[in-house]
Amino acid sequence: MTQNVCQFTPDFSRALKHFQAQPKYAVSPLHNMQVNGHHILVKDETQRMGLGAFKALGGPYAIARYIADQWQQKTGETVTSERLQDADIKAFAAGITFVCASAGNHGLGVASGARDMGARARIFLASTVPESFGRRLESYGAEVVWAGDNYSQSVAAAVANADTTGATLLADGTWQGYTELPKLVMEGYTVIAEEIRMALAASGQWPSHVFLQAGVGGLACAMAYMIRHNWPVQPELIVVEPDAAECLQASHRAGQPTNVEGPDSNMGRLDCKEPSMVAWHTLEQCQVTYVTLTDKAAQAGADNMSAMGLPTTPSGAAGFTALQQQLASGLQAEGFLPLVIISEGQV
Repeated sequence: MTQNVCQFTPDFSRALKHFQAQPKYAVSPLHNMQVNGHHILVKDETQRMGLGAFKALGGPYAIARYIADQWQQKTGETVTSERLQDADIKAFAAGITFVCASAGNHGLGVASGARDMGARARIFLASTVPESFGRRLESYGAEVVWAGDNYSQSVAAAVANADTTGATLLADGTWQGYTELPKLVMEGYTVIAEEIRMALAASGQWPSHVFLQAGVGGLACAMAYMIRHNWPVQPELIVVEPDAAECLQASHRAGQPTNVEGPDSNMGRLDCKEPSMVAWHTLEQCQVTYVTLTDKAAQAGADNMSAMGLPTTPSGAAGFTALQQQLASGLQAEGFLPLVIISEGQV
């Protein structure tokens, strides 16, 4: 594993410019809320671009960048985000199929991104994924393939399918020999951090702690990189994982990417036993700490946030749940101002 392969240096201004050219794009809200007498900041991704999750910024962005690069290799033309919507490029994109596995919203991002660009999508789902989610993917025009008893097995099936069919693998995780397209997915997520930074700069109210939920680690990586890169006031960063899938914390302890084993978690979007190599490497440079959640706590956190007016899931509320646990410990210092991301709506 070389440092270069794992290096994550996103062009976040390019990502932001891309989305600002999209008619569906709008800055997601940053709410000020009260929990047990404490003021908290809540980034609300529950309505993001019609998909209802932060993943609307990942797969669609990577698909657009990939098609633009392929078009440039073919024609020599450097295309704008607006140009990508033209009929000749969409006809070109119709010959491209994107393949991925999904434990949730990444599949939606790939399906919607492919549909918007005129390309095709084939999404592999494990038996643990609800059938209703498969039907939702099909409503975006994706082909759904049921494969494996867990997320890792569906990833293996997607990789094998891409190898045999010549389709383009668009995973949100990274591993040895496969890093570049997932880096584009994470580059799309940097838009969230930039939106928050601009709002905080306008208010002058910077958080003391940021809680970042993680599956393979893409969102946590993008947020941590951006916060350390260009936020003028530096908070503590806490990465939150299911106790059944603490692959990033296990990797931190081992000093290398490390897979874990455990039961299925109700935090299905975060129930990933294998870390993203690039995400882990980046987080190691960002001075983060780790906490884990039980399924029981995660469900209670989702119920509490839903009762506060943001209907979400155990995965979507995981950062908030970790915050609740910290509040219950009574260890908050003066100036404690936490920020959490509600990463998805109730799906």
